[in-house]
Order: sequence, then structure tokens, then C-alpha cells
Amino acid sequence: MAVVQVTSREFRSEQARLFGLADSGEQIIIRRGKKQAYTLVPVNYGDLMITPELQARIEEAEKECREGRCVACRTMDELNSFLDSL
Repeated sequence: MAVVQVTSREFRSEQARLFGLADSGEQIIIRRGKKQAYTLVPVNYGDLMITPELQARIEEAEKECREGRCVACRTMDELNSFLDSL
């Protein structure tokens, strides 16, 4: 699988071809300036749906939070400390 890199200007002018490449499994990277880049990937309809299994996991996580079985970070420092502890 090849990686295709294009500028945002090239993307605008070659959208149909690049969408086709992404559909066939090619990795498309769109560069915007020197520091920003984006990846073009197809999204399946199923990726946008909440499955019964995912809904059950969401409900379980909500229950755990209500019962206090979670970590709450109210500031960036608290979040960073928690992430550093993992």
C-alpha cells in the first residue's frame, strides 16, 4: 500500500481520483501548510451507528460514574498527574 501525499490545493483539484484511491485502500495524506496534515479515510455507515454492544458499554460506564467508580479530573494538572500515573 502506497502513501499518497498531496497539498490542499492538489486535493481540491483531484478529489475524485483521491477519493477513489482511498476507497481502494491507499493512504492519502493532505498537507496544509508546513505543520498541518490530514488523512483521508473512508467511513462505513456502520462506523456512524451506535450498536447494541456499544450502547451497553456506554450505559455501564455511566453507571460506574454515578457510583463513583471513575476518576474525575477537574484541571489540566489533575489530568496530567493521572496520565503520568498510568
